[in-house]
Amino acid sequence: MVKLRLKRCGKKQRVVYRIVAIDVRSRREGRDLRKVGFYDPIKNQTYLNIPVILYFLEKGAQPTGTVQDISKRAGVSMELCPNQQTKFN
Repeated sequence: MVKLRLKRCGKKQRVVYRIVAIDVRSRREGRDLRKVGFYDPIKNQTYLNIPVILYFLEKGAQPTGTVQDISKRAGVSMELCPNQQTKFN
């Protein structure tokens, strides 16, 4: 199974995250399938390769909660996630 998750990069006290498509069994800094963006929490900057993200979502990749929040702020539709929880009133 493939997940879209954050991969930590950068220096000590100056963290930057790459958003990557990676196998679930891999560790956090393990080998990724493809880099699909980056997130800098200090400068609050994001870059997303939206066509690639949508491609992986169509193929069944599951984004982590943090990646899903970052994508929502950027305006990427996560409707293709089958396991997305919905709240009913």
